[in-house]
Amino acid sequence: MRRRVIGVLLLMVAVAVAAVAVLAWRGYRDDPSTGPREAIADPDARVARGAYLAKVGDCIACHTAPGGKPYAGGAAIPTPFGVFYGPNITPDRGTGIGAWTEDDFWRALHQGKSPSGSLLYPAFPYTEYTRVSRADADALYAYLRTVPAVSQPSRPHDLAFPYGWRPLLALWRGLYFDPGVHPDAGAESGLARGRYLVDGLGHCIACHAPRNALGATPSGSGFIGGAIEGLGWYAPALDGDTAQGLGRWSQDDIAALLKTGVSPQGVAAGPMGEVVAASTQYLTDEDAQAIAAYLKSVPAAPAEAAGAAPQPTGMRRGADVYAARCAQCHGIDGRGKGTDWPPLAGNIGVTAPYPGNVVRMVLDGGFAPATAGNPRPHGMPPFGQVLSDDDVAAVATYVRNSWGNAAGGVTPLQVKQARAAGG
Repeated sequence: MRRRVIGVLLLMVAVAVAAVAVLAWRGYRDDPSTGPREAIADPDARVARGAYLAKVGDCIACHTAPGGKPYAGGAAIPTPFGVFYGPNITPDRGTGIGAWTEDDFWRALHQGKSPSGSLLYPAFPYTEYTRVSRADADALYAYLRTVPAVSQPSRPHDLAFPYGWRPLLALWRGLYFDPGVHPDAGAESGLARGRYLVDGLGHCIACHAPRNALGATPSGSGFIGGAIEGLGWYAPALDGDTAQGLGRWSQDDIAALLKTGVSPQGVAAGPMGEVVAASTQYLTDEDAQAIAAYLKSVPAAPAEAAGAAPQPTGMRRGADVYAARCAQCHGIDGRGKGTDWPPLAGNIGVTAPYPGNVVRMVLDGGFAPATAGNPRPHGMPPFGQVLSDDDVAAVATYVRNSWGNAAGGVTPLQVKQARAAGG
C-alpha cells in the first residue's frame, strides 16, 4: 500500500512538472512571423500615420511622468502586484529605444519580448498590441524615432515578492497569451475597423473587463466592466446591457463621448477623462464612428447583481442631501440639463456594480476633459469638505437607486476608504 501511495505521488509530481514545462515552453516560444510589411512609402506620411496611432494607443499615458518629458518614462502604474513604471521609449540609444530596430519594436508589440528575448510584463498590454498589423507597428516605430531623445534611465518596477522574478512570466504567458495579428487588421472603415482599433491599439478590454487573481483578462470575458485597481474607479460595461452597458446609447452618443468627452448619456470622468483628453479626441470622425459601431454590436452579457437594497432611512437622508446640493444642476428628476450637467438617471457610471465613480465625484468633483469639441467644460464642485461620510454614502445611495436606477447601497466605510485612497 505504501509503495502504491508513493507511486501515485510521484506520478502526480511528474504530471505537475510536465505541465509546468509545457506552460513554460508556451510562454517562451517565438512566433517567427514578421507580418506583411506594407510600409507607407512616403516617410513623412509614415511618421504622420505613426503619430496618429500613438494617440489611438494613448502611449503617452504610461510613458510620460507628470511634468516629465514626452515618452521619457516614469509614469506609475499601480496594480495589486506592485507599481510598474512606464519605460523610456524616446530614441535615446543609452536609456531609450534608440538602438532598437523595426524588428525589435515589432517583437515587443507582437510577442511581448525585449530585443534580448527577456519577457515583458503585461502591464505593457502586448496581450492586445499583438493584434496590431506590422504596417501599423512600423509606422508607430517611425514616429517614435522622431520624438526628442531624452537620456533618462527607466525606473525599476517596485513589485511584491515573487512577481519581480521574470521567469514566472513564462507560466503566465503559457496560460493567457497567444500572439497573433487581428483578422481585421487590413480594414480601413466600418465595423471591422472599429473592432481592430478596440481590440488592438485601443486595448479597451484592459480596463473594461474584470481581471482574475493572476491579473489576466480571461478569454471570452467580454466588455462587462471592471474595477481599475489602485485608482478607485470602475470602467463600465461596453456591451449592449441597458442597465450597466451601452444599450441605451446611440452610435452617435458613443462617438460624441470619444471625441468631446461629453454626450447626452454622460460625461467622461476620472481615468476615462484622461483617455479622452490624450487619446480619443484625436480620432478621425470615421474611426470614432467605426469604434462606436463595433461597440453597439457587442451583445449584452449577464449583468452583475446589484448590491443589497438600500434602507428607507438612508434613502430619505440621501434625498435631503440631493435636494440641497445636487438637484439645482442635475434636476430633481435626475435627468440633468444637456451635456453641461449630465443625467444621473440611467447613467452607467452611476449604476455600475462598484460605486467608486459616484463616491469619487461627490468627494472630489471634477471637470469633463477639455477637448477641441468642448474646450470649456463645466465642472462639478467637490463636496468632500462639507459632507460627512454618512452624508456622502446616503446621497450616493440615493442617486444609485432613484429614477429607475437599482444599483444597491453605499456604506460610510466605502466612503472612508475612498477618502483614504485619495483622488
